[in-house]
Formats: sequence, C-alpha cells, structure tokens
Amino acid sequence: MKLGKPILLLSALLTTALCVEAQTIYGEWKTIDDETGEAKSIVKIYEEQGKVYGKIVSLLKEEDKGKLCTKCEGDDKNEPIEGLVIIKDLVADDNEFEDGTIFDPKKGKRYDCEIWLDEDNPDKLNVRGYVGFFYRTQEWFRK
Repeated sequence: MKLGKPILLLSALLTTALCVEAQTIYGEWKTIDDETGEAKSIVKIYEEQGKVYGKIVSLLKEEDKGKLCTKCEGDDKNEPIEGLVIIKDLVADDNEFEDGTIFDPKKGKRYDCEIWLDEDNPDKLNVRGYVGFFYRTQEWFRK
C-alpha cells in the first residue's frame, strides 16, 4: 500500500507536464477560411534557431491538394503549397510572438505578423497579419 502515494505523485507530475506542453504555440493548427468559415489547411508551428516558423503540412480541401504557389516569388515560385513555410522569423515577447511575417499564398501577399494563444482557450491561436495600422486576426485551432 505504500506504493500508492509515489504512483499518485508520478501521475500528478505527468498530468501537469502534459498540460504545460499543451499550452504552447508549437504543434499543428487547423486554419479557417475567412470567407467561407471552412477549415482549409493544417499549419505546423515550430522553432528553429530561436525563431518561430509555420509550414503548411496539409491542404484539407480535395480540390486544393497538389496546387502550386503561382503567386509566390523567388525559390517558392511554382512550388507546392503543401510544404510552404508561410510564417517566418517570429520572436518571443512575453506571451506573444512578433516581428516576423506571414505569407498568404492565395493572394500572393506578405504581411507583418504576430501570434498568441487565446487567454481563455489554449487550443485557440490568434494569428494577426498587418500592414501599418490595418490588420486582420484569424483564429486557428489546435489539431
């Protein structure tokens, strides 16, 4: 019966560790189309050399699969949208990540970007693209 307390303590520690991990921006997020309200892609948010990036790992609409980025420039021009890194160079600032960019392959436009977890729901990521004082914020949902 003396094993009960250590097992309970270990279980509590593992549960706490899982909850803390779930409250990060890293992982896969489902993006939602602003115009239709439908899920459109899965973006993987990851860290590389101290900065945060986001890559489209999957397009969810069957008609979008295999599409090329015709509006991209440089090395990304006419490359598959799946695999495209759309969020680049974000840096941490308290609970937000900012000073990077986000690219919209549909419009072919790059915007300044910041992202942060929703205070009330850590499974919701706020993604803001902006130019000057004009901005649009999308809600992405943890996959």
